[in-house]
Amino acid sequence: MALPTAGLQTHIWNNNLKSIALLALYPFLIMGIIWLCAYVVSGSMFTQSIQATYGYSTTFENSAAAGANAFLYAYWPLILSGVAIWFTLAYFFHTKMISKLSHSHPVSRQEEPELYNLLENLSITAGIPMPRLEIIETHARNAFASGIDQKSFSVTVTRGLMTALTKDELEAVLGHELTHILNRDVRLLIITIIFTGMIGFAAQLVWSQIRYGFIYTGRRREGGSGIIIMMALVFTLWLGYVLTLFTRFAISRNREYMADAGAVQLTKNPQAMMSALMRIAGRDHIPQTTDDIAMMCFENAKPFLGLFATHPPIEKRIRALSETTGTPVPTLSMPPADLETRFQRSPNLKNPWLVRDRRPF
Repeated sequence: MALPTAGLQTHIWNNNLKSIALLALYPFLIMGIIWLCAYVVSGSMFTQSIQATYGYSTTFENSAAAGANAFLYAYWPLILSGVAIWFTLAYFFHTKMISKLSHSHPVSRQEEPELYNLLENLSITAGIPMPRLEIIETHARNAFASGIDQKSFSVTVTRGLMTALTKDELEAVLGHELTHILNRDVRLLIITIIFTGMIGFAAQLVWSQIRYGFIYTGRRREGGSGIIIMMALVFTLWLGYVLTLFTRFAISRNREYMADAGAVQLTKNPQAMMSALMRIAGRDHIPQTTDDIAMMCFENAKPFLGLFATHPPIEKRIRALSETTGTPVPTLSMPPADLETRFQRSPNLKNPWLVRDRRPF
């Protein structure tokens, strides 16, 4: 059983234990889903075969269970090998996949010197190597950290976040994402995304077979039994996919509170963290991205699957910071005048975070 979270170090131990537990659980969960699929298919096929060959019927349950057991016994090494190959490929290529899904691109010190220096200084303060820095070209205000190990850790921010927040506020958000890396929250998230993606991919393949093989090519006229079996397979796979999604909730929403607290520890500026939350509220949605990316983000106002929130409400996060640090909730104001002055003096700066609009949020 995971240890109760009593501090940052205990939170890290908790996440390490959960990562190991999920790595051990997912192969068995996938084998269970495959057993259910074999149960559906073999039950129908065996029942029809027995009726046609011997002229008598047998119960669906007996034939289905026998066929599923035989299939799993024969192919479990192949199944586990497939799971291992999937995870290995995802381990080495998840960085590129996340960049593609989020539409982000890496930036260097030369391209974004002030943003780069902020992250570098915070990394030095945290005592870790600086993660890779990426930017999403969108007006949305959000950020996320990703990666499994030190070589793959990255921090991604949106252009909208850079243009809407002051330097101190942006530093607080970067500190929040660095804390997710320190706490190994990102590793736990990536592991769950890899395995739930495997089941979702299988369900989509079967559904595509139904759509194009039975519906569009007209093979539905050959008989209803085939399409019934395929529909049962899709239902079973999507049911398994939903079950794997629930394993994501082993990742407590408290990770956001812990990351907010970690950001305050790094920056020593709770007001900047609270005002950053206020400026991001309601403007966090990144267009053309996935629920997996949204779950990793600094804020995700849209409940997961329309039912479950992956992040605590921003109002509660602000209140927790205020009560914990004894700092009053700030009143948002226009960014400091010196930022606008710097922008006027350097109009050719490439994409500075300086505010271009005059909205207080």
